[in-house]
Amino acid sequence: MTFSRVVVLGLGKVGHLAATFLHQAGFEVTGIDQRLPATTSSFPVQVADVADPAALDHLLESQQAVLSCLPYHLNRQVARVAHARGLHYFDLTEDVGTSQTITELSATARSLMAPQCGLAPGFVSIVAASQAAAFDECRSIRMRVGALPQHPTGLLGYAFNWSPEGVVNEYLNDCEVIEEGRRKWVSSMEWCETLYIHGTRLEAFTTSGGLGTMCDTFHGTVANLDYKTIRYPGHMELMNFFFHELLLRERRDLAGQILTNAKPPVSDDVVYVHVSSEGTVGGRLHREEFVRAYTPTVVGGARNTAIAWTTAGSVAAVIELVRAGVVPATGLLRQEHIRLPDFLATPTGKLFAA
Repeated sequence: MTFSRVVVLGLGKVGHLAATFLHQAGFEVTGIDQRLPATTSSFPVQVADVADPAALDHLLESQQAVLSCLPYHLNRQVARVAHARGLHYFDLTEDVGTSQTITELSATARSLMAPQCGLAPGFVSIVAASQAAAFDECRSIRMRVGALPQHPTGLLGYAFNWSPEGVVNEYLNDCEVIEEGRRKWVSSMEWCETLYIHGTRLEAFTTSGGLGTMCDTFHGTVANLDYKTIRYPGHMELMNFFFHELLLRERRDLAGQILTNAKPPVSDDVVYVHVSSEGTVGGRLHREEFVRAYTPTVVGGARNTAIAWTTAGSVAAVIELVRAGVVPATGLLRQEHIRLPDFLATPTGKLFAA
């Protein structure tokens, strides 16, 4: 289905920016939120309660595609309405259960169901799969991503530029990995390692959701596959104390409130991406690396944080690929099935090449 009309649900920083990217790429964009956005929009905006299934169905009546930038617990209902109406569906969720529901819907979809189109899972899955494809045999894929303040303060060295609900889930939910050929679940905030990006010392440790469907795709062909979140040194130990010794794991809402009050968002952030794979080519062992430090950039005349534009840009580039017919238009779209050169060739994807 060739399409040009896209409705974007949820006009927070990421949703508004994704809608701006799509508008700049020539889509007919309609933004919907429960309140008018504080910033000026280059596309029409409607105020509505998308949590109401009847209202949601009516809002999607004349659309061809829907991008949900809503909290993950609302995505199941959006996906079901999109599925029933035959609309292309896209989201940014890292929640494993939500993505499983959308995968099940995709089996009978007349359109494309594309969850997990953000940064991780999303863009890093595309990078990792492109590396794996370069080997005759791939023995490991390591994906590391972190959104951090450029100028950290305090022992945590962190700022909540992303959803506190999402971050808490990442820190507490179990993580799927492939280790020595075995697919299994491990605890979050473990397997801590040290790495350096552009001379900056960092740590990385297991968190939930970043792999997306990578284990489904690479089980049986890649012996070791894992995802870790990047932070400044010492962060993991303190967060384990916070959640486990103080029992804040039992009060997730309260934990999010405490952390965002202590570490509010900053405008000068950096998104670190470190994806590496190892394997053989012609019988010789080789290593591929993709290492970037993305910083804030101007889009639509406004300065946007690195985490906002990398997340919004990831999903916008995927939608541009679907419109161009580069990826299938029905069924389930796994991010790792997108070719990195195709992604980087889109109007929005070009931002990630630098």
